[in-house]
Amino acid sequence: MTTLRIGLLGTGFWAQRVHAPALAAHPGVELTGVWGRRPAAAEELAHAHGARAHTSPDELFAACDAVALALPPAVQAPLATRAAEAGCHLLLDKPVALDPDEARVLDEAASRAGVASVVFFTARFGTHEAEWIAGRAEEGGWFTAHADWLGSVFAEGSDGPYAASAWRREKGALWDLGPHVLSVLLPVLGDAVDVAARRGPADTVLLTLRHRGGAASSATLSLTAPAAAAGVAVTLRGAAGVSVLPRRQDGPLPAYHRAVDALLLAARTGRPHPCDLRFGRRVTEILAAAEQALD
Repeated sequence: MTTLRIGLLGTGFWAQRVHAPALAAHPGVELTGVWGRRPAAAEELAHAHGARAHTSPDELFAACDAVALALPPAVQAPLATRAAEAGCHLLLDKPVALDPDEARVLDEAASRAGVASVVFFTARFGTHEAEWIAGRAEEGGWFTAHADWLGSVFAEGSDGPYAASAWRREKGALWDLGPHVLSVLLPVLGDAVDVAARRGPADTVLLTLRHRGGAASSATLSLTAPAAAAGVAVTLRGAAGVSVLPRRQDGPLPAYHRAVDALLLAARTGRPHPCDLRFGRRVTEILAAAEQALD
């Protein structure tokens, strides 16, 4: 396999800003097609990057070796399952699904088809964040951790690109920002064996986890934080002292490039990536348990 033919599902802001330009510029893939629920938007995005607009997802699957998905999670899961059944490798967004059963069906479909999968957790593919996560996991001995992952998407006066996101407004920070937090904490502290959650102001959620091995962690998640209070901070405490997640040095495009690299490697070697569907499914299961605790 030299160049992977890849198609893009989705035409929204994230597809326009990250997926399409990164895929078109990557030397290891050829962006061959685009599909979206709005044909005019698919035509425009495809034309901008030298690709073809497809009239149906199945038509795109038949023309590709892999698909990248930039869709709301409730739409992503069933379409990704169909793509896997058509033999396409998968580059997914987080969360992979909003329902554990849908995540299981997708994971099992990819396993049966023998296709590679990578879930684009931005922190896991950022240069400095990824190095920090790997280094802290290797050190071990962490006693506890706390994360603040606070956005102002729905804060008063916000006019950001995700302010019109229906699924984010419905599901809140737990499902939008929770995957980011789990993608950092689980590799370092181990899987979560106990999950608890409490509501805070607006969509704010206070999440607590007990990890296999005994470590405990907590997180504050919000999409409604005042702009002046928004930001990301993750702190670990343990035998090695205190360690803080480094700030992101670059935007999402370099991280997405590395996610494509990871998919190419997994497709070529057959070796699963740590951020594959199995991990994405587990993240969905933990978030569903937290949501149940809230209810």
